[in-house]
Amino acid sequence: MREIDVTSIIKAVKDLSISTNIYLGDDVKNALRKALEKEESSLGREILQVILENHEISEREKMPICQDTGVAIVFLEVGQEVHFTGGALEDAINEGVRQGYAEGYLRKSIVADPVLKRKNTTDNTPAIIYTRIVPGDKVRIQFAPKGGGAENMSEVRMMTAAQGIEGVKDFVVDRVSRSGGNPCPPIVVGVGIGGSFERCAMLAKEALFRTIGEPNPDPEFNEVENELLRRINNLGIGPQGLGGRTTALAVHIKTVPCHIASMPVAVNIQCHVSRHGETII
Repeated sequence: MREIDVTSIIKAVKDLSISTNIYLGDDVKNALRKALEKEESSLGREILQVILENHEISEREKMPICQDTGVAIVFLEVGQEVHFTGGALEDAINEGVRQGYAEGYLRKSIVADPVLKRKNTTDNTPAIIYTRIVPGDKVRIQFAPKGGGAENMSEVRMMTAAQGIEGVKDFVVDRVSRSGGNPCPPIVVGVGIGGSFERCAMLAKEALFRTIGEPNPDPEFNEVENELLRRINNLGIGPQGLGGRTTALAVHIKTVPCHIASMPVAVNIQCHVSRHGETII
């Protein structure tokens, strides 16, 4: 049994809260540069250039890439040989978010009551935490600040097996089409298929963590992703919704088994600030 003091969890989450809001992954930056080379619209090229310049400024000045510093999404893989000391795991994660958003001068965007009072919690907690118990004695922390504009364009649909893969593809393209410029394209589209009503939504969000340019491990779904990317970019929504060929940088699909009577499908959209990071303790 390996003991891990939760102070190391607090520090890791604090650091991820700050770094993911300032530094964009090389995969996203490379995808934006490739999009700039291919974009046919002059306005679209100008917007992509401004986006890339904004990322350079954020790194140089150590400032958030976007004013919406998001809700803290945390995926945890906890080794079953780990024993936490010094406090509760979820309390430590929320303390890390609290410290990170304070020290990083990041906007606090969480309201305690979602409907009536909508009073801000003032520290961007609580985080959204998903935990899996896995073999081993390590803890893997994946962190993503998820902005509200893109999240609002997401959707779950309980489809039937009879609708098949063509039904799935039409749903994904229609969801992006109805979103228009609201999620700040070029976007990354996460698609979850299978499981249940809530599991497919988690899958779609997990899919956003995959490195852009990394193929789907299933060759058939890799082809589906490529087709969806072509169809989405043919919509003409373009960068920031002002027209062009670059509506999406990638489509990532994640699947799990499901009930014979169901085919749950979720679309979770991420804006061009596709922020995420991870650490292993």
